[in-house]
Amino acid sequence: MKKEDMNFWRDVSYEIIAEVEKSISPLVGSKKADKILKMGADGTPTKLIDEVAEEKVIQVLKNTGKPVILVSEEIGELKIGDGDAEVIFIVDPLDGTVNAVKNIPAYAISIAIAFSSELDSVSINDIKMGFVKNFAARDIYEGFKGNGAYLNGERVSTSSREKISGSFIGAYIRGPKAVQMNKLFNTVKRIRLLGSVAIELCYVADGTYDTFLDIRGNVRIVDIAAAKLIIEESGGIVTDANGKQINNKLNVKERTSIIASCNLNILKDLLRIMEAS
Repeated sequence: MKKEDMNFWRDVSYEIIAEVEKSISPLVGSKKADKILKMGADGTPTKLIDEVAEEKVIQVLKNTGKPVILVSEEIGELKIGDGDAEVIFIVDPLDGTVNAVKNIPAYAISIAIAFSSELDSVSINDIKMGFVKNFAARDIYEGFKGNGAYLNGERVSTSSREKISGSFIGAYIRGPKAVQMNKLFNTVKRIRLLGSVAIELCYVADGTYDTFLDIRGNVRIVDIAAAKLIIEESGGIVTDANGKQINNKLNVKERTSIIASCNLNILKDLLRIMEAS
């Protein structure tokens, strides 16, 4: 992919971010935003605010006049434009819908881009560009395969912490596997759960968190496609709950567990504690 083409799709991504933000702003914190319209392709309810956000994504991609494949939570898979598409957009138009509806300031858009004409032939590891905007904080994270990760245009890196003790983590702790993490929670210094996995993964990328984990096996690939690249380009490590590579297909129904760590030492510590629990 030529540099000018990469720049073009980066500009398109920024336009999507701006248009989605503009469209959902009047709905944030409103009762009508919470109205359920249908079941989305990912198997979860589509609310009005989700639909409005996704419609803007589709509109901007149509306006490019170029053939594109869109993978998005509500609509599933959509071919846009005529001819063979060479670009795949994996988008969560609104990550943290409940937060947005309740006006809790932690909701985002996630955009990941792969360059291929065949959706079935690519996986999350084929993502070349990733963008996450924390709408409430107005922060934009970017990751480019082989070219680093950035927050508001400034290069970022993960924290330098070497031991899990005293660390600051984000963790989804609901469900039966929460018991497995009791020892871990007694080891770390602080735990947070914000309700937007895209934002919390990016907090690993910029050193705010030392690690983030959700071991339920229920994390949508669409939610993490952009942030995974951003973390890896910032020097972090992303695995499943067993410390194995995540290599799922780019499909709205694909789900996984996830551990994102600032470095290998933290990951090893975390896995050792969880195995002993």
